[in-house]
Amino acid sequence: MKICSLLFSSGFKISRVLKPVNKMAKIIQLDTIEDLKPQITITAKKLLSGGVIAVPTDTIYGIACLAQNKDAVDSIYKIKKRNPLKPIAISIADVKDISKWCNVTVPISLLHDLLPGPVTLVFQRSQQLNEYLNPDTDYVGIRIPDHSFIRGLARTVDGPIALTSANISDQQSPLSIKEFENLWPELDIVCDGGTLGSTVESRQGSTVVDLSVKNCFKVLRDGSAYENTTSILKSKYQLKEIS
Repeated sequence: MKICSLLFSSGFKISRVLKPVNKMAKIIQLDTIEDLKPQITITAKKLLSGGVIAVPTDTIYGIACLAQNKDAVDSIYKIKKRNPLKPIAISIADVKDISKWCNVTVPISLLHDLLPGPVTLVFQRSQQLNEYLNPDTDYVGIRIPDHSFIRGLARTVDGPIALTSANISDQQSPLSIKEFENLWPELDIVCDGGTLGSTVESRQGSTVVDLSVKNCFKVLRDGSAYENTTSILKSKYQLKEIS
């Protein structure tokens, strides 16, 4: 069933979901609604048309677009004023989808132990991933946030979502949409999931681990799940940490 059919057959009025912010960006409220299907449908439609959006995750707010859309990915770099050589991770819906977008070097049980969760796993990218996404590296970071909205979004668009923090590059990671209000005019939709945390630790983002070398791991960023992640990799799977 097409997204537009889902939208209108649900009987849900768009005016109840979208609140105009300016000529470009709209806010979708998520934090006070139990059934997110209408919001997912509207936001997925915008992504499929090449839009760039802001979304809550299980750590911080992120900016997102379809990873397979070169123009949309370029827009993210421009919005964030991000170094074009700095790669962007992808977010997907389920562990079973990981092998489609990268070459997995670890047991599937390890993936399930860490994901969904605040962890980014780096593997060698597959040929199916957009060649214009991170063209200067053979690797890609994979995220499955423990957040029903963004996972539902990835499932609905049936593909990877390029995901990075919702800020100007190298500035503070945001825990609420007000903290990146300066970016709203550049975004098509801003999804408001409320305040995601209140401490310095809350802003750390995901723990980033390179698992591209078999039987080894390398922590690229400590992030918010460092202790749990490294404990699982060392104790349960006997992976060797490399520097």
